Amino acid sequence: MIDRIEEMPCGSLIQHGPYNNRIYLMKIGENSTPDLPSILVSLAENRGYTKIFAKVPSAEADDFFNAGYLAEATVPGFYNGLDAALFLAYYTDMKRSIESDCEIYERTIMTAFERKNDLVAPLDSSGFNLRKCEESDTGEMARIYKKVFPSYPFPIHSEDYVLETMRGNVDYFCVETKNEIIALSSAEIDMESSNVEMTDFATLPEWRGNGFGVHLLGRMEKEIKKRGIKTAYTIARASSPGMNITFTRQGYGFCGRLKNNTNISGQIESMNIWFKKTG
Repeated sequence: MIDRIEEMPCGSLIQHGPYNNRIYLMKIGENSTPDLPSILVSLAENRGYTKIFAKVPSAEADDFFNAGYLAEATVPGFYNGLDAALFLAYYTDMKRSIESDCEIYERTIMTAFERKNDLVAPLDSSGFNLRKCEESDTGEMARIYKKVFPSYPFPIHSEDYVLETMRGNVDYFCVETKNEIIALSSAEIDMESSNVEMTDFATLPEWRGNGFGVHLLGRMEKEIKKRGIKTAYTIARASSPGMNITFTRQGYGFCGRLKNNTNISGQIESMNIWFKKTG
């Protein structure tokens, strides 16, 4: 049961459904009006969703603030290296805004910064190969994602979805050994706004602890710099030290936490936002 993505009459793109129990405003449409924030609130209340998560340019945020939305994170230079993106939240049930694991989340951030200068051994090229994924890999990729994540906000467990996104705006990368994929990541590219989301990191349990995430992230950065992308960001599990450390090691800055935002690994979790200027 995956939340569906649809275009509103004004052209705005949203993802919504009971899986994440929220509306995610992914992109504001060109024909949107100042009442868009209120329209989203009405939709959330009618469907029983407890949160609205909105990604909006800072220049268009006033209508949302006036409607009671709050900023949970800010990514500088998100739109072509110029305008920032605000990640806003509106709760129809304030219970969802209460985090039960705040101490864990704060400790994760502290650990990530404390270990940002940790050395990572070079990838052993005699035993591992890091490459861009191909269409023939999609079945194996979907199986790995299903094994690593009991639940995920987007249907990466589906080979058809992975193939569709690969043919669209997502570049996938992998680490393999003996011709078997053991770790994955993806770069979801928005050429129009010159930004990229570094996401979908997954390493099979028996291969964790080898720093594959750092190597994958480094490879993706090289690829997107060739394409002139100005800003990279990620939405990482706030309870996962490993992924947060991966981004501090690559020089990413912390810019906020999305409270109880995403259904991942079997439950709704808070997510940290990290960013880096890449061009």
